[in-house]
Amino acid sequence: MLEGLNLGNVLFLDIETVPFYSNYQEVSPDFKKFWDKKAGLLSRAEGDTPESLFARAGIYAEFGKIVCISVGYSVIVDGVTTFRIKSFAGDDEKKLLEEFSELLNKSFYKKEHVLCAHNGKEFDFPYIARRILINGFKLPALLDFAGKKPWEIPHLDTMELWKFGDYK
Repeated sequence: MLEGLNLGNVLFLDIETVPFYSNYQEVSPDFKKFWDKKAGLLSRAEGDTPESLFARAGIYAEFGKIVCISVGYSVIVDGVTTFRIKSFAGDDEKKLLEEFSELLNKSFYKKEHVLCAHNGKEFDFPYIARRILINGFKLPALLDFAGKKPWEIPHLDTMELWKFGDYK
């Protein structure tokens, strides 16, 4: 499955997210209306309220924001391979996403390049793509997979690999 994969073409990543607002009381009336509707769909236990569920808002791209994207990748300098780690972090999500997109557009844009994350297909990759669009940026090629078949999408997910096809 992974035979022939050049690790030099893989960008490993992980993201950290938080709710867009610090607490439910800070939420604007328009935003609150949408969160309340979402919270109604999430509610499972008696006593769940939009306010009590708000701590989970950060896992939804429409209600959260990215505060850190950490990446790792191989670089060959003078014939020596090294592994570099870089984090894009801070309160300014727009700047963080702009810098991350710049990395993808300048260094990870070829057909052979691959993104890799744990649960990346279900969480990291769609979350980053949504936040890029929400912030008004163009999607980098590695995140623009609309209309592609699953086997055409250059994403590796370590969670999927570890399952070995098991879904129980």
